[in-house]
Amino acid sequence: ANRLMLILTVLLTLSALVPLFWIVGYVIYRGSGSLDLAFFTELPRPLGVEGGGVLSAIEGTLLMTLLACLIAIPPAILAAIYAARHPNTPLGIALRFGTDVLSGVPSIVIGLFCYAVIVKPQGHYSGFAGAVALAMIMLPTIIRTTEEMVKLVPHSLREASLALGAPEWKTALSVILPAAVNGIVTGVLLGIARAGGETAPLLFTALGNDQFEVGRLIQGGTQNGSSLFEILSSLISQPMDSLPLKLWKYAQQPYPERVEQAWAVALVLMILVFALNILARAWVAWRARGMRKR
Repeated sequence: ANRLMLILTVLLTLSALVPLFWIVGYVIYRGSGSLDLAFFTELPRPLGVEGGGVLSAIEGTLLMTLLACLIAIPPAILAAIYAARHPNTPLGIALRFGTDVLSGVPSIVIGLFCYAVIVKPQGHYSGFAGAVALAMIMLPTIIRTTEEMVKLVPHSLREASLALGAPEWKTALSVILPAAVNGIVTGVLLGIARAGGETAPLLFTALGNDQFEVGRLIQGGTQNGSSLFEILSSLISQPMDSLPLKLWKYAQQPYPERVEQAWAVALVLMILVFALNILARAWVAWRARGMRKR
């Protein structure tokens, strides 16, 4: 009976891996043919014209993801620490309940919400609105992961810090967070991977912009004598492209070259998500080896 159950478990595990390898292999097969240097360094060309790249989508994805991290990570970590240390208070209960609800909200609803509260009052689409939508998608993953990691930190560490006279906030930042940093970094990277592949919220917030180019905009702002803050404000206050948006737009167009580029975009996006997951595991393994050496 033990051998039978083991064989059954292995077969079911392999059957679950088949769709994964099938999808990955097919995307590599269809998308690798369109990958070249121009694909990463040039802007999209007009419809019906071969060549061009997705530089605007790559830069937009990186910029919105970075801005979303700046918006989401600090409050998510602080909220997770509070929920872990004060789980039975009214605020702690409300925080966990709100996190569970937000994690189940469809991403398109988050996009509509950001459209109503940011895009509509501003009167135009912007990368900032897209970053806020991505940050809201990242929040539940980071909060829940950080909360669980903080709970795993031994209470003796916190009690020793408090006994030495350190205040609660310094104990949280100097003792608890460093002890739980492996799980926190993993949760942050998984949250980034979760938000990086979203398309629906960006349709209502960032919209897309084939001519978005960070280098050209920075050069133009520098020539006009604009400050760094003004240049950054100009970057995030206009419509911005992203890889998921580009994939969605190219895949439904009747031009074969655009469809082939859509497969290449899918491959690049898949590589980025895989890289983030591998980076998270490599970080945890590196930290674990460092702790063992100590």
